[in-house]
Amino acid sequence: MQPRFFNRNTEEEPLSDPQTSTVLLLWEPERLPLSSASFSAFSTSAELQLRSPKAEGGTPSMEAFRWTYLQLCKEAGVEPQESVVAQLQQSGGAHISRLDLSGQSLTTGTCTVLSRALQSENVFTEVSLSDCMLTEEGSNALLTGLFHNTSVESLDLKGNNLRSTGAELLGKLLGSNKTLRRLVLDWNALGLWEEAFAVFCDGLASNATLTHLDLRNNQINHGGAAELALALRHNSTLEALDLRWNNVGLLGGRSLLEALQKNKSLVQLEMAGNNVPSDVLKALESTTGRNTERESTLREGRGRTRVLSREIQTLKEEKSRQLLSLMETIDRQREELGRSNRSTSAQIGQLQEALNERKSAFNSLTAKLQMTEAALVLSEQRSQSLGELVSRMKAEREEEKQQQIRLRKKQEEESSAREGKLHREIQNLVETNVQLRSKVEELECRCSAQQQQVFELKTELTNSTTELRMRLTKAEDRVESEKRRSKQTLEDMETLHHKEVEQISRHLEESEKALQERIFKLEAQRIRLEEELSRSKAALVTERAQAEEELGKVRAQMRLEEQEQMSSLEEKLGSLRSSMQEMQLLCSQKNQTISELQAKNGHQSVQLDGLRRRIEELQQDLAGKDQEKVAEVGRVRVELQEQIGHLEAERTAQEGMKAKIFALEREMKALTNDHKEVLLDKEREKSSLLEKLRLKEAEIQRMKEDEAQRTSYLQSAIFTYVQGSPLARYGSPNN
Repeated sequence: MQPRFFNRNTEEEPLSDPQTSTVLLLWEPERLPLSSASFSAFSTSAELQLRSPKAEGGTPSMEAFRWTYLQLCKEAGVEPQESVVAQLQQSGGAHISRLDLSGQSLTTGTCTVLSRALQSENVFTEVSLSDCMLTEEGSNALLTGLFHNTSVESLDLKGNNLRSTGAELLGKLLGSNKTLRRLVLDWNALGLWEEAFAVFCDGLASNATLTHLDLRNNQINHGGAAELALALRHNSTLEALDLRWNNVGLLGGRSLLEALQKNKSLVQLEMAGNNVPSDVLKALESTTGRNTERESTLREGRGRTRVLSREIQTLKEEKSRQLLSLMETIDRQREELGRSNRSTSAQIGQLQEALNERKSAFNSLTAKLQMTEAALVLSEQRSQSLGELVSRMKAEREEEKQQQIRLRKKQEEESSAREGKLHREIQNLVETNVQLRSKVEELECRCSAQQQQVFELKTELTNSTTELRMRLTKAEDRVESEKRRSKQTLEDMETLHHKEVEQISRHLEESEKALQERIFKLEAQRIRLEEELSRSKAALVTERAQAEEELGKVRAQMRLEEQEQMSSLEEKLGSLRSSMQEMQLLCSQKNQTISELQAKNGHQSVQLDGLRRRIEELQQDLAGKDQEKVAEVGRVRVELQEQIGHLEAERTAQEGMKAKIFALEREMKALTNDHKEVLLDKEREKSSLLEKLRLKEAEIQRMKEDEAQRTSYLQSAIFTYVQGSPLARYGSPNN
């Protein structure tokens, strides 16, 4: 919002150059007092200088309210009140949330402007208009302006002589306003207008935000007190009420006392200077004291219930998280097992196909060898030695083949046995998981049932306590007339009650301490279990590294042995070649076929070595997965055992709470029996006292009759004496 610059002479045409109005911008309201003659110049300069602070800084201030006040005065054609402007100017920098116009005699026009300003500006939380000498129209305008205000929480209208319409508007304000918490109305004589005060009390009854009400020196009689008592019966938020220096009297005090029997929120009631008897005042004080005790106990109970509900919620969340984590880990294990089984089955199938191909190739090679051997037998006798050597080589190869076949069979059997073991373990794990889930569900059902029982017991306790309190209040009302004589006994009973309450609070504190100690112990156990898990994981890692090292060593040894065997075979082949050089001319073709067979055999041996390595790697992978599965199963079992231990501890704690509740119920029954006996004793005393009172009244009646007879005798004697005296003759008019 840009500032507007106006000409000093004319108000309509704005100045194009801001420098021409620098003199007006330096005007200070503190040094130049406002008067009726200078109002036009002041309003023009106010439009020039006073910009809305909301537009500049974005935060409300007293300067903005002063600006709106002057604007509304100009729009309504009302002359601004000098004292109001000066007060707003003085409090321009501080106390932004408080409007203090106390002691200012406000006119009707000023009141209407202020009402419009309060409607449009929701700035102030506290408004003080005490001793402002408001007229009826001014007070009505201000109160109507506060109808739509949503920021004022404290309103002070002390000493403004409000009348019937003001009281009615106050009642409507209380009925419609949702933010007002404190209302000061002392020295206003609202009690003189009975119908208007009844409307005010109706508004108070329907109000749900007011907590403090000041009605000192308002000439409220017993009728107004009765209306106020009706309002207090329905109001549930008022905490402090000041009725000092009124004329409530005995009837008004009794009506207020009856209302306080139903009102449980009023904790402070000032009744000095109201001609109320001392016993009624004491009864009012005792009822307000009970309300304060009730409020404190309710706050403590709410705090404890909040803490317990939070703890229960956290426990539930932890349990749900643990269950979800368990389910996720089990699902992951299942997926990993399925993947590993699929991969192993695929690899085994591939290996089987490769072995079948190799067998077929080997069978074809053996057939070729048999054909070549038959040709060699038919050939010359010189090749017999070479045939013998070849047969020996064949026997050795067959032995090696049989050994390889045996090894393969053993490996296949071991892999099948491991697969069977894994399937059995998986089935066992699934069964154990199902059993644990069923156990957890049963424990949750038991916990919910126990919580429901505890809640029902709490409700029964609250109902019994409320019934006992109602009975005690009735007994106190009955025994009020005999309070002086039975004061000592009541004090003893109160001390006993306080002792019992202290004992119960001690028991509760001890139980809370025990629960805290149990929680600390469980946390220590959890920390120990986590440390043990970390240690076991480290041990598993070290063992795995050692196993890998051992496997590497074994592989190296196998390679060395294979190399030695190959070297020995090469030496034998060299010797065979040297012996067969003599038969090269005759057996060149046969040698070529044998060399081809040897090359194929070497290639097949290399492939067999590769297959062995793959089988060993698969076995190692299976062993690692087996170890991981065993570790995860152990961890899951430990976590489930911990959860079961937690649930058992909670069950024991709930059983202890049940025992305490039963003990408290027994104590409450004993207390009720004691109270019943005391009440019976009081009833007997009351009947005996009533009998004595009846006898005393009879004696007093008899004494009155005797006195009346005596007075009649004296009157007749005096009358006869006067008639017989000589004075009667002189006093008669006939003589």
